[in-house]
Amino acid sequence: MQIPVSQLIVRFMERLGVECLFGIPGAHILPVYDSLYDSGIRHVLAKHEQGAAFMAGGYARASGKVGACITTAGPGATNLVTGIANAYADKLPVLIVTGETPTYIFGKGGLQESSGEGGAIDQVALFKGITRYNKIVERTDYLENVLNQAAKILLSDQPGPVLLSFPYNLQKETVDDAILERVESARRIRPSISASHSVQELTDLLLGARRPVIVAGYGCIRSGAQAEVARLSETLAIPVTTSLKAKGTISEQSPLSLGSLGVTSSGHAYKYILDNADLVLFLGAGFNERTSYVWEPALLAGKRIAQIDNDFGQLEKVFKADLAINGDIKEVLGGVLARLNGRDVATCERVGGQIGRSKAAVTTDYVLFQSGFALVQHFFQALERRFPSGVAVFDDNIIFAQNFYNVSAGNRYYPNSGVSSLGHAIPAAIGARLADPRTTFAILGDGGFQMCGFELMTAVNHGIPLNVVVFNNGTMGLIRKNQLQHYDRRYIGCDFRNPDFELLARAFGVGYRRVGATADIDALFARDDLAGGINLIEIVIDKDLFPNYSSRR
Repeated sequence: MQIPVSQLIVRFMERLGVECLFGIPGAHILPVYDSLYDSGIRHVLAKHEQGAAFMAGGYARASGKVGACITTAGPGATNLVTGIANAYADKLPVLIVTGETPTYIFGKGGLQESSGEGGAIDQVALFKGITRYNKIVERTDYLENVLNQAAKILLSDQPGPVLLSFPYNLQKETVDDAILERVESARRIRPSISASHSVQELTDLLLGARRPVIVAGYGCIRSGAQAEVARLSETLAIPVTTSLKAKGTISEQSPLSLGSLGVTSSGHAYKYILDNADLVLFLGAGFNERTSYVWEPALLAGKRIAQIDNDFGQLEKVFKADLAINGDIKEVLGGVLARLNGRDVATCERVGGQIGRSKAAVTTDYVLFQSGFALVQHFFQALERRFPSGVAVFDDNIIFAQNFYNVSAGNRYYPNSGVSSLGHAIPAAIGARLADPRTTFAILGDGGFQMCGFELMTAVNHGIPLNVVVFNNGTMGLIRKNQLQHYDRRYIGCDFRNPDFELLARAFGVGYRRVGATADIDALFARDDLAGGINLIEIVIDKDLFPNYSSRR
């Protein structure tokens, strides 16, 4: 049956499992919007296209499904760039659909044209470095191939953003809907390696180690391997530290948890690995600048190293491994656990006491938060108690939660990773809340809030429950800290005035609470509707108090 291309685009999204579409309409994409009218896909109108991209990314992170956003040509597409760059850095399956001017005016100076012809903006070039695939579809004769390529990437083990741009006139052309039957829309199954020699080698390495340590990365969460990591840790009494993105891979209340590893952490995991480990097992961890203490050589010196990652490009990227396995973490660890069943594992020392002594030593030698942050700490402790499970936290501020918030295996923590853009938390949390009905918090500084605060109205307009926590110190905290530490207090471009957040909350029509004392936090968690309401929570902190670390920048 012949149908308009605009309708085919919508059906293609349906076949990919797209449930929510975040965006802002414009003249050049209205045929697709008209086809959406009869679709079950929910459209969420954002306030800015960057917000729509962050929402699609948040949806993809929380669900593991394809997130999607839609915009018009020209500024609609260019406004997406930061959000799509973030999704690219995080390898998120995000489909971007944009409109374009009609092909018959390409190169003539059409309004909002992005064809790259005649001096127009070149959209393909603009997005080349932040998408896995992007195409302006100028004809229908190769449309099937384009959709297959897009689906292949979005549904792969190593996904990333895909941008498809459709000129206005092409959206109105008709094609045979049988095209969709020839578009692959099922995820491919990786070949099993559970019986491979590498799994036995890893088992032998673990059994031969006296004090192994696991460094769990985000790959553990993407693989769904949290239970396997916890079982391996408990079976062999192996301490586990995580990257920031992998907090909660095992419960951070576990006596075998070292917390997260990284330059903005307490230093406990670093010291334990440095002083005790003879084998370090990396599970889906990229060992990036933040996690590795800027690739500190001493951290891995004299230790055996094993690594599992489903991305071949991550293997031995920044260190030489004694054993590197390209495979699914859940499957490989399942194979290891099967081999350990019934085996004598007494050769691996119990480490609970050693972990306790290591923590005490770090507390004595190095204090990350010397004073002035008791209120922030109390907030995260109250959050932990009030929601031991069933909560999702999107966090742009990072350093407070990294050190004060113990993430349980039943909660989800999403730090601002990717390109670490301010203004990420609120829209990403909105997208995630539509994918996962958990109680959701977006935590950010006042500088970041002023970049994305109006997306709070997106939550209001669509009835999306959300708690927005704003740390109010009237400054860009990281910049001010760097100017204190490295630029002789020559403060410039960091301080500003905030709006009255209470009046702002009233204007938005959302709940409000100002936190200036621990009693305010207790009241917040005891009385406010944090599960079903929309709330703006302001926590006041001193602009001249900083964590005790140097970013080396």
